[in-house]
Amino acid sequence: MDKLRHETIIKVYENMNEFNENEKKLILAAINASNNAYAKYSNFRVGSAVLLSNNEIITGSNQENAVFPLGLCAERVALFSASNKYPKVPIIALALSTKKNLKQDEIPVFPCGSCRHSLIEQEGKFNNKIKLFITGTNGKIFVVETVQDILPFAFVGDELKNE
Repeated sequence: MDKLRHETIIKVYENMNEFNENEKKLILAAINASNNAYAKYSNFRVGSAVLLSNNEIITGSNQENAVFPLGLCAERVALFSASNKYPKVPIIALALSTKKNLKQDEIPVFPCGSCRHSLIEQEGKFNNKIKLFITGTNGKIFVVETVQDILPFAFVGDELKNE
């Protein structure tokens, strides 16, 4: 019997002091985008922002619908908007901010499975890693260097190619 092991390292920062200016702008854009969420049913407001390699920042917020599967997560709103506006420009980072009462040491909400797969697709599209900045209302920022760290052994498009 063989064993596979995957280890994820998540860096936790108390505040934004150690980040560069683009990263700070990205995180603040995600926090501000959560104010635009349409969360009439869950009251769970989420904002996201993507940083492109051309230094553009595109934001998104969750958009709910009375028929719950028809809503869309903040991450995919931002990803798809960026891909539409700049189809040939790689995404290098994504920030996610949720407005939820967090306990002092509670981990903020990470992307759902659908969003993780959408992010993996973007990493593969340009063969580059997307750095994640995840924050909630307790002010801490959780940083993951690549989406692969939160979706190991992902099903990617290469499996669909005919040989």
